[in-house]
Amino acid sequence: MPAAPAPAAPSLLSAMIRATLYATPLALALHSPLATAQHSATRSGATTLDRIHVLGTGDNYQVPRITSATKTDAPLRDVPQSVTVVTEGLIRDQAMQSMADVVRYVPGVQMAQGEGHRDAPILRGNTTTADFFINGMRDDVQYYRDLYNVERVEILKGPSGMVFGRGASGGLINRVTKQADWSNVAGVNLTLGSWNNRRLTADYDKAWSETGAFRITGLYENSDSYRDGVTVERWAVNPTVALRPGDATSLTFGYEHFEDDRITDRGVPSLLPARGAALRTDPSTFFGSPEQSPTWARIDAVSALLTHQFSDAAKLVNQTRLADYDKFYQNVFPGTYTAATQRVAISAYNNFTGRKNFLNQTDLTLAFDTGSARHELLTGLELGRQETENFRETGYFTNVGPTATSDFVTLPQTIYTGPVAFRQSASDADNRSVAKNAAVYVQDQLTLSPHWQILAGLRYDLFDADVRNNRNGVGVSSSDNLLSPRAGVIYKPQEDMSVYASYSVSYVPRAGEQLASLTPSNRALDPEKFTNLEIGYKWDISDRLAFAAALYRLDRTNVAITDPNNPAQSLLVDGQRADGLELGLSGNLTDAWQIMAGYAYQDSKVQTPGAQHGNALGQVPKHSFSLWNRYDFTPHWGIGVGAICQDKVYVASDNAVALPGFARFDAAVFYKPTDDLRVQANVENLFDRAYAASAHSNNNIMPGAPRGLRLSVDWRY
Repeated sequence: MPAAPAPAAPSLLSAMIRATLYATPLALALHSPLATAQHSATRSGATTLDRIHVLGTGDNYQVPRITSATKTDAPLRDVPQSVTVVTEGLIRDQAMQSMADVVRYVPGVQMAQGEGHRDAPILRGNTTTADFFINGMRDDVQYYRDLYNVERVEILKGPSGMVFGRGASGGLINRVTKQADWSNVAGVNLTLGSWNNRRLTADYDKAWSETGAFRITGLYENSDSYRDGVTVERWAVNPTVALRPGDATSLTFGYEHFEDDRITDRGVPSLLPARGAALRTDPSTFFGSPEQSPTWARIDAVSALLTHQFSDAAKLVNQTRLADYDKFYQNVFPGTYTAATQRVAISAYNNFTGRKNFLNQTDLTLAFDTGSARHELLTGLELGRQETENFRETGYFTNVGPTATSDFVTLPQTIYTGPVAFRQSASDADNRSVAKNAAVYVQDQLTLSPHWQILAGLRYDLFDADVRNNRNGVGVSSSDNLLSPRAGVIYKPQEDMSVYASYSVSYVPRAGEQLASLTPSNRALDPEKFTNLEIGYKWDISDRLAFAAALYRLDRTNVAITDPNNPAQSLLVDGQRADGLELGLSGNLTDAWQIMAGYAYQDSKVQTPGAQHGNALGQVPKHSFSLWNRYDFTPHWGIGVGAICQDKVYVASDNAVALPGFARFDAAVFYKPTDDLRVQANVENLFDRAYAASAHSNNNIMPGAPRGLRLSVDWRY
């Protein structure tokens, strides 16, 4: 393994794809608008199969139905679980570009810093780097995901092991991507913004007949940041082909190539031990060495989806995803600040991860009656194999000495300019793991009467993990038998309203989220267990406006938490508890007024005896509130106004460093001169409020962005 592997040189195929992506706007400009008429003709004879990918699209903020939560097409009010859906309309109105953008208006979800190179959401107090899914399939490598090909994002709160298997502990995030669907759409979006934000996305869907359609989405971005020396360049292409060989059968094939190159940015240190707060600096100030902190990710994924409708009462769905991930990150980053000397410690390391995923799911749904009860019975089989390589090197500061693993900068100097040599230490990882999973599951959605429903399911996973140390040839393995139950009772006082109570369980085996944490000392330990009790209320106020409330208790037992003094290590505790309330309102208040509002109360505590007993979990605010409004004054003009308010949080479970609460306001103006053209301006942090947005550890705190502008031009027909 090379000391600092460079991203592979583009292949001829890659270069051709990139050229095709750049040429897409020209191709769209030359495309005839007569496709709209053809769309009407082809669409009329293509409704035999339910297409799960096109629910809740368009400009609406509210989605009435969802598939991922139960693997069946169900109204959201009939799902006994808290679910928030961020629609394509909301993504477009807020000019979202990242997963951090997605969750900022979602109650009960925060985004940690992720060491400046990965998404790291916090769902009901549990930080995850792996509970990501794409069209219901696992997407668990650590990287920054994009939204260029996304139709909507579904955030499921609470353990979801019965549907998704291991993990899904505090919740999960599922991206539903745009598929070829006979919609005959074409569009280009150009965004320019503060700090040289430059981004182009394209979308083109064309039906060549009633039995075949093609779609391609693409992205290119080359942007700077409000943080000194931080840049990002990414590009992606995602073609899909859909076929209908018969009225009862559909096939969809897809391929995605995604590249991301950026600078790893871990923020600023804290004033520990004196004040327990972030060091006061300009938000742009970088600590460490941006030139020596590159990150890159390369992803190639192939997918296939087969749907066959045997009858109105029987449906088969088979889905396969093959994905190849390569990810490298290197960081020269800040550590402890010493007030007496005005020095900030600097450390460094790099890490390479390569993963190959093979995943397959088969679901059979049967609808039938027993007496007066209606059943929707799901049975399924999931098979998976994941091969992972991990290679890590420590940074040595040769100015200090050949074995020195740290140096310092003296304020006001914050950029480290000395040389850093990377090589393996005695404890650095060099391993290969193979994780194999086989699961069977059964679920029944039982309608007893117009007022009563029951949801009950059970999943069995056989999860085997083998980890081999390449340095000494020693291997360690484990095998877990996981039973993940789920049960819910739903009472509907009227058709558009439901009250529910539910119970669910998920597990995280000792191999860990990233499948490399298995050791001789933990192989025999039971997996972490997550148990959720929840009661909730859902009301479809109208067909375009929905309200939801959930009260929950989530217990995490036999858990490892991050050591606040050494983020690379863990502390094992017996349990954590998160009690909370979530409220959400989304949809249209009037024809002209759309809203997305949420409130969360979270009381999260460490439950084990010891120094941290009773402490709050890291980066979980007790109170958080968000509100986004869009109001259209005319068919051509509209505005958007939003607010994000968050209580004080502690960075880690030692509660040594606190980030103060804040209120941030956003705004937008929308102008639509024609049906095909839309122009919008988004201002984030309207009043230029200084705040701390997220953290990774007590000495890696990310300042929030100052006031920034994004100007977007969107053309589609």
